[in-house]
Amino acid sequence: MDRRRFLGQAGLGIGMAALAELLQRDLFAQGAGSVLSSSPGSRIPSPGIEGLPHFAPKAKRVIYLFQSGAPSQLDLFDYKPQLAKVQGTDLPESIRNGQRLTAMTAGQTSFPVAQSIFKFAQHGQSGAWLSELLPYTAKIADDLCFIRSIHTEQINHDPAVTFAQTGFQLAGRPSLGAWVSYGLGTSNQDLPAFVVMITGNGQSLAERQWGTGFLPSKYQGVKLRSVGDPVLYVSNPEGFETSQRARFIQDLERLNQVEYDATQNPEIATRIAQYEMAFRMQSSVPELTDLSKEPEHTFELYGPDSRKPGTYAANCLLARRLAERGVRFIQLYHRAWDHHSGLPKAIRTTCQQVDQPSAGLIQDLKERGLLDDTLVIWAGEFGRTVYSQGKLTADDYGRDHHPRAFTIWMAGGGVKPGVTLGETDDYGYNITADPIHVHDLNATILRCMGIDHARLTYKYQGRNFRLTDTAGRVFQKALGFNAAGVA
Repeated sequence: MDRRRFLGQAGLGIGMAALAELLQRDLFAQGAGSVLSSSPGSRIPSPGIEGLPHFAPKAKRVIYLFQSGAPSQLDLFDYKPQLAKVQGTDLPESIRNGQRLTAMTAGQTSFPVAQSIFKFAQHGQSGAWLSELLPYTAKIADDLCFIRSIHTEQINHDPAVTFAQTGFQLAGRPSLGAWVSYGLGTSNQDLPAFVVMITGNGQSLAERQWGTGFLPSKYQGVKLRSVGDPVLYVSNPEGFETSQRARFIQDLERLNQVEYDATQNPEIATRIAQYEMAFRMQSSVPELTDLSKEPEHTFELYGPDSRKPGTYAANCLLARRLAERGVRFIQLYHRAWDHHSGLPKAIRTTCQQVDQPSAGLIQDLKERGLLDDTLVIWAGEFGRTVYSQGKLTADDYGRDHHPRAFTIWMAGGGVKPGVTLGETDDYGYNITADPIHVHDLNATILRCMGIDHARLTYKYQGRNFRLTDTAGRVFQKALGFNAAGVA
């Protein structure tokens, strides 16, 4: 063994020995019976890395409502009445200014301007402009912070989603949820710190978008399913009792410990902890997904689909239940926004699926006193073009990908409510005030969690990596507190 390997394993051994000692107080040190009799949602904290949070956090948890496929900001949030004067005319080259096009519209001979056919109105004391497609979101406008000036470099779905979620367009980097779990740990040992739920039938997603990259695999997002067992392989096989499973895992832990003692591989310690987590989830997950005790008022708040497992509405309700139980990062993906053609009809359907549950989640969190310390984000990977993709008619059009300017909203967890920030030009094509890059958005999310994005790093292959790479700045205007953390 050379000196470098010896010293590396020696240093690793000290840290992992401490972790192994901590694990001894867990499931098998206590005995299976005591764990099985514990109440669901127990709050045994599992701390993150030393020195975090860097600041007093405004948000204890995040619920990220990711609208995969790219919602059209021009039909939902960014009202452009002046487009009526140029309807059907070619988008001026001075506006497009040679910006990149996708392969789907690069061959078009014209780029006809398509004004939204939907009516807009101002809502709440804030006067936020919202489309008629979002009547429930309109009711909570004063709780939301709209940012109309988000931008990214990625113009296709997979790299754009990967970039939004990991800070890099290629596979291999940790996701936002993994970074938060790594930095802050969990406040509930019976459930994962990072949970993922997926609905819709649009663009495919990849597990790397909630993966750990080069971080230890224990920070991976755990996907809750809507069909069969909510989490794969957690239930006991037929004829296999809980007491047998406990003895099996205990014996497996001993074998893993022998392997760890020989190799000092930290992934083995992760494997031990994950088996123990899976055992505890046999009781915590069924309790989580049992909605029978929810009052009728709750289902009315989230809409009729909230009674149907596997819908966006049901997942929004589960997100609130996860937040109550101390889950640190809750990621929802809804894949239904990729409207290249037939947009007016398709976007109506998608808004009917999303509008009431999203607004209901904000209202529910607020009524339960959870909104103040829960950060909710509603965002896609990029926006949609002002020009029509394909043929433009009086009542039909499509829109292509547009990374240069799009709209998101945030609520709770330190965000300033009742404001609309950022501006775009008369065509909604270019940002004219407060440009916010995806790295800036992620830096702002981490700041609400009490984390300095530039100081949350992990050394890999000789370099200290971070979520925001070498960029990112906190968007202070969106926060309801100053740089010193004062409201």
